[in-house]
Amino acid sequence: MNDSGMPPPVFDRTTQDVGNIVEFGHVNTRVPDQTLATLYYISGLGLTRDPYLVVGVDNMWVNVGTCQFHLPTGPAQVIRGVTGLVLPDIAALARRLEHVRPRLAGTAFAFKVLDKDTVETISPWGNRIRCHAPTPGKFGGISLGMPYVEFDAPPGSAEGIARFYREMLGSPAHVGTEAGEKIVRVPVGRAESLVFRETARALPDYDGNHIQVALADFSGPHRRLLEHGLVTEESNDSQYRFADIVDLDSGKLLVTVEHEVRSMRHPMFARALVNRNPAVTNNDYATGHEALAWAIGPAR
Repeated sequence: MNDSGMPPPVFDRTTQDVGNIVEFGHVNTRVPDQTLATLYYISGLGLTRDPYLVVGVDNMWVNVGTCQFHLPTGPAQVIRGVTGLVLPDIAALARRLEHVRPRLAGTAFAFKVLDKDTVETISPWGNRIRCHAPTPGKFGGISLGMPYVEFDAPPGSAEGIARFYREMLGSPAHVGTEAGEKIVRVPVGRAESLVFRETARALPDYDGNHIQVALADFSGPHRRLLEHGLVTEESNDSQYRFADIVDLDSGKLLVTVEHEVRSMRHPMFARALVNRNPAVTNNDYATGHEALAWAIGPAR
């Protein structure tokens, strides 16, 4: 009993579990044209080019709340799935995308307003991005960010993928159904998830795109991945990579997604990112409103 004489509240403490994957850092896809990438990611989506790192013409880091897109120049890469974003103003997003449409003619660019809270769009090279309005109690309470990356996976792979993340990476992974399809949801960091959705559609060949995560237990997964022959790169003392997610009994390949794995001692772990307010321009300027916060404010 508490001081009021009422029984104490009962909470589901598992909803607050993070697991071993403590940060989702970035999605990396090559783009053939940095100018078109600027038109789409910066002018269209309203995101922010990192002002401090990788500021040349051969690569671009794009800030989205606490996450990033990395866009090195090269033959186009396409995520086999969809990247989810939360953006603060969906109506303004639709206006920006309409504004850049003529300059992206002849590319794969498209967008569709699904409802007042959702816009689906396709990058000039075919990457699918689903944009959501901020919603209290959803997506970890963020108003700007990358709450999920969803990967297509072959039928019958969900249980094996979930087991891989649980046993190899030490992360809770949950199998369920959504829209009639079996999915795996892997919580990452404070407010993000990796999602694997079973689909009967034929999957295109993997083209080398990658994601970056950080682990609290950095060496344990490395040791287990080595035992299965899955480490593909020993980058440095605070980073390594693997790509294949396999059935842990048979070794059968389930799905390939390269993971750039960093430790919490990596110099860029939890690096603070600059996020601009795309509503503020030189023609519509408001002093002190240039920056955006990535989290929803306190309830009024």
